[in-house]
Amino acid sequence: MSALDGLQQEAFQLLGQQVIWSDMIGNLLGLAALALGWRRSILTWPVQLAAGVVLVLAYHSAQLSGGVGKQLLVIAVAVWGWRQWRAREAKGDDGAVRVRFGTGRERLLLVAGTALGTAAVGGLFTLFPQLSWSPWADAYIFVGTLAAMYAQARGLVEFWFAWLLVDLVGVPLAFSSGLAFSGLVYLVYLVLVLWGLRDWWLRTRTTEAASAQRVRASEGAVA
Repeated sequence: MSALDGLQQEAFQLLGQQVIWSDMIGNLLGLAALALGWRRSILTWPVQLAAGVVLVLAYHSAQLSGGVGKQLLVIAVAVWGWRQWRAREAKGDDGAVRVRFGTGRERLLLVAGTALGTAAVGGLFTLFPQLSWSPWADAYIFVGTLAAMYAQARGLVEFWFAWLLVDLVGVPLAFSSGLAFSGLVYLVYLVLVLWGLRDWWLRTRTTEAASAQRVRASEGAVA
């Protein structure tokens, strides 16, 4: 048995659900990436990238082309997000990414893009049932995840709202499908999302106050 095949083997059972190694590793890396995103650490992106690679290898080993395709898109967005956070203009005074609320136009584009993407992917999954076990719910979670990653890469507080909307579907869907472990993971995601949302929201106030103070100091120096 190869290492790739081993990713599809059972790691343990919890609440009646068989948990395989790829799911466990991918979920743990996903939780770590979200926690790092909360701390505005650039390490969030390589960790997300690693989670995608693990799942690509697992899906490829299991010959699940739909899963491979979805994770390749996640990896591509993770690489792009990593580059965005490394850009000098994306940094705040403390060296971490500068966060802000999106403009009205950015929010509209994010919502419209997510809605259109969900409709397109849901339609694709419906036409090709082998790509997904639950076409519309899967499409909603998949596109919502990409939207959240995009907003995160832009340093938008709306990133957390996108994850919140994903969790509100993912938690009940997992439990109703008998996937208790996955449901518990989504609940942990939910807690991290709420903490991260509060932190980024408060940080925008700190940033705005610091900017206003610099403006007043500059005006005073000119006077």
